[in-house]
Amino acid sequence: MKLKGALAPAAVLGAALAIGGSFLPAPPAYAAPPQKLTRGVGLKLQAAQKDIQKGKFAAGLKLLDQASAMPKQTPYSRHIATQLYVFAYEKTNNYAKLAPKLEQLSQDPYTTPAQKAQFTTSLAQIYYTLHNYPKAIQYGTEAIRHGWGNAQMPTLVGQSYYLQGNWRGTIQYEKGLINSAIKQGQKPTKQSLQLVQSSCQHLNDNPCLLGSIEQLVVYYPKPQYWQFLIYKTLQTVKSDTNLLEAYRLAFDVGVMQQPHEFTNYAELAIEANDPGEAETVLTKALQANVFTTTNSKAKAERLLSDAKQKAAKDLAGGLAITAAAAARQRTGESDVRVGLAYYGYKQYDMAIHEFTQGIAKGGLQDPAEAHLLLGIAQLKAGNRPAAVQAFQAVKGNPTLQRLASLWSLRARSAA
Repeated sequence: MKLKGALAPAAVLGAALAIGGSFLPAPPAYAAPPQKLTRGVGLKLQAAQKDIQKGKFAAGLKLLDQASAMPKQTPYSRHIATQLYVFAYEKTNNYAKLAPKLEQLSQDPYTTPAQKAQFTTSLAQIYYTLHNYPKAIQYGTEAIRHGWGNAQMPTLVGQSYYLQGNWRGTIQYEKGLINSAIKQGQKPTKQSLQLVQSSCQHLNDNPCLLGSIEQLVVYYPKPQYWQFLIYKTLQTVKSDTNLLEAYRLAFDVGVMQQPHEFTNYAELAIEANDPGEAETVLTKALQANVFTTTNSKAKAERLLSDAKQKAAKDLAGGLAITAAAAARQRTGESDVRVGLAYYGYKQYDMAIHEFTQGIAKGGLQDPAEAHLLLGIAQLKAGNRPAAVQAFQAVKGNPTLQRLASLWSLRARSAA
């Protein structure tokens, strides 16, 4: 079975986040100051303000430079000058010069708490735009800690870790968001899960990558994620029984693609006395025109004919007789085989009964497979809690244990 084992790196989220709104509503007035300004500084600031109000930013900035170089500055005159600098640099989109001035203003003794909140959020956004990711993280984290940030702020911080190549920092930060969302009964964002996935790939950390893909198939299932997980599991397959179970999951999540996969699956199902499942698989494949060569199509049609003949005998009463005989057996192996046949015909309640009866009797060749089949039947019947409980009972066979954990993810995804 050839399923894709490689994953494309997760797309980097938007390279820039919009900087929202103005940092100052209008060029600040210096009238009625809480302390007097020297006449020379005051006149320069007044002239600078008038130019900036008229959109003469170059002239206004020149006057601001002159005012800032004058002696006898006061904290308040520096406050007014910094406000004017911020306004002018914002209006001219000069973010490189805006950022340090806004930092200065945010620490200004005349800045109100409400303004500090606004400036901190803005600094995170500006530094993100300037690709100064450490500063974006610093101010974004501060904004989040004080409850100042908007809904975009956690995304900005996470992407800043990622874009500066701090993979472990990205994973730690995003896992915090993911775990918090899950704890609150919420769905983690796809962005967080993808950033963890991509960071794990950059680190070549396979356990981390598997864990991230498992969370993605639960909350945002896509065929490529299931292909990756099933491919990894197929590398451990060492028996037809395990291969049949792997095919069953691959078919259920819709990642089976190649013609030989469908025919191999059908052959194994027929050999396991499960013609109903083989019929379902082959019928779907033929309807989807999976078989593109004459030989592959002819083989599929022969197998389908065999499956239908065996199914006809079962449904004509043969399976009921077999079930009655199995019930008289002291061990449960026959009950499990009967349960598999009922499963193939989508008679899940009967399948659950037979699997449960067989497990209770004991003496099974492969108890792990019986518990796995019981869980799958419970899931198909719509009883997810019982399905997960059965999957947790799969022990002793590493491949089947892994498949059981994947079916548990399937159950959570279906929920």
